[in-house]
Amino acid sequence: MHTLKTPDSKAAPGNMEGSYDSLHEQTPFGSLDYPVDVFYLDLNKSYMNRIRWHWHEEMEILILNDGLAEVSTDDTSHTLKPGQGIIINQNVLHSISSMNGENCTFYSFVFHPDFLFGHKQNYLQTQFLLPVQNFHLFKMFVLDETNAWHERMLDAVNDAITVNLTKPFGYEISTKGHLCRFWSELIERLPKIGTAPPPQASLDEQRVKQAMLYIRTHHAEPLSLDEIADSVHISKSECCRCFSRTLQMTPFEYLMKYRIFEATKKMTEHRDKPMSIADLALSVGFNSASYFNKIFKKFLGCTPTYYRTHKILSPASESNGAFSVPAP
Repeated sequence: MHTLKTPDSKAAPGNMEGSYDSLHEQTPFGSLDYPVDVFYLDLNKSYMNRIRWHWHEEMEILILNDGLAEVSTDDTSHTLKPGQGIIINQNVLHSISSMNGENCTFYSFVFHPDFLFGHKQNYLQTQFLLPVQNFHLFKMFVLDETNAWHERMLDAVNDAITVNLTKPFGYEISTKGHLCRFWSELIERLPKIGTAPPPQASLDEQRVKQAMLYIRTHHAEPLSLDEIADSVHISKSECCRCFSRTLQMTPFEYLMKYRIFEATKKMTEHRDKPMSIADLALSVGFNSASYFNKIFKKFLGCTPTYYRTHKILSPASESNGAFSVPAP
């Protein structure tokens, strides 16, 4: 079975546990010279056992260690079990959740294709990168170890993950070699699509991404459905339909979840000098502490005071890392 050992606290490098704190990951993973990152993720430490909707310019490959995970885009979802992985293409809006609230751990390997093909257009880009970027059906692709060529791709990714965790001398060039193995298998199996036009995100997805970024910027202000809809130049009813079709929630529900997400982040950031509940509520866009308490309890099942005392300030919370923070 294609699983890697759970990292221990002594050997784990700094990037091994993390989360996505932005809807659109505008800060590159890794560095400009080495746009590669590896994360070990435990959904039990995430709000409602999920990683919220987000997208990024990098390609991402998930390999499931334990449990069952549901990976969703705006128009499809796949359930992963141990021994499986999934490729998520660049700029695809997606979320990850644990099935049935059970234990779920996996590795996330994130890299920018420029690492393999360079920043300037060249023969390798034209022959081997553009066909993947232009294949409009390729949002996600499930890898299963029972399939021989899938297994070869999983082997290559696992090898890349291993060298990035252990970091032997020259691990960067080893990573590039493993990714070239992975990419050659991928490109060989994709349909030969020639000069097909670049993929276009659905209109719903484009609108929802723009609205999500608007909510992120203005969530601490008094914010109405009219303003959210105006930010993407559509009617209120159409805005609701777009959110429902893409995220299976209303714009207002997303706004409330995002405000609670920000509140728990502030609790963590101000661990040493806690804000009052009233000030915390006001800082994330609630003008009533009682309403803040009501919404907080609706999404997290407890009051803000209880959450801060038992999830943020208790000694046991030290091991939870970023995944004690909710993710809308």
